[in-house]
Amino acid sequence: MVKRIIRHRRVASISGKHDIQKNTMILLAVTVLLLAVTAWSYWRIVASLFREWNINDDYSAGQLVPLVALFFVWRERKNLRRCRLKPCWLWGIALLILAQTTRFFGLIFMFQSIDNYSLVLTIAGLVLIVAGWQVFRHVFWIILFMFLMLPLPGRVHNLISGPLQRLATAGSVFILEAFFPVSHQGNVMMLNENTPLGVEEACSGLRMLTAFIVVAYFIAYMVNRSRLQKAVLLISSIPVALICNIIRIVATAVLMLLVNAEVAHKFFHDFAGLVMMPAAVLLMFGELWLMNKVVEPQPEPQQIHARTRPKTSKPPAKRMAKIEQSL
Repeated sequence: MVKRIIRHRRVASISGKHDIQKNTMILLAVTVLLLAVTAWSYWRIVASLFREWNINDDYSAGQLVPLVALFFVWRERKNLRRCRLKPCWLWGIALLILAQTTRFFGLIFMFQSIDNYSLVLTIAGLVLIVAGWQVFRHVFWIILFMFLMLPLPGRVHNLISGPLQRLATAGSVFILEAFFPVSHQGNVMMLNENTPLGVEEACSGLRMLTAFIVVAYFIAYMVNRSRLQKAVLLISSIPVALICNIIRIVATAVLMLLVNAEVAHKFFHDFAGLVMMPAAVLLMFGELWLMNKVVEPQPEPQQIHARTRPKTSKPPAKRMAKIEQSL
């Protein structure tokens, strides 16, 4: 009887392993098929994104986003292994329908940016279909991060670029007035009343803004801080980008007056672009240090429990010895 029970358990365990292997192979085949169909369907959009990253300097940082997203997934590998793979067909198919509806709308009305956004929505739908909600919750912020690889729509680009350009001009004039006469008309500054320096649209700082947001997202994801501090760090990338761009314009104006226009132009496009990124990273880490000094860290649950635990009074050693002798 015992041998029959042991033999039955062995057969059940072997069949269970075969079922798990079979389900894993089916899931892997479905995943490969869905990835192949998605790559074929979005090949034109991916190619246009690569062209935009190489042509438009304002969005050149977008080509780093897929690589950083893969690094985030690799960093979450231990948490993902503990997740239960339970495909969510209903919400996954709903997201895919939304993505394809968005794509159809972009194709009909010639909105390339909306067509691009459907790519990220499709990836989110595929994660739900293949892996389910547990995996989706762990990679949700990574999926949101992937929106940073997409260029902004034309109207949004113009709404952001114009004010950035005016703020960069006004901030540079405010600093330069402390050293020599400066006047400006629109986005053109007149240095010493005879040297013009134009803050063009390419100098608005949108390129720094997109790059600094990617860097701030990476730092916020990596550091062990509260969600509030991470949100503050991410939002602060906007003023940090503006400050760094003003510093670059001021340094260019000083070089134009003290040396010549050729050296200033080379500094603006080559050397300053390399220096501003480490400066922005230092500013962000300084901001984290400041928030760590200002905001009091929350105690761990174990520490709270230790503080609230009542102290037990122990009898003195002499009293214990007397009790033992009496016994």
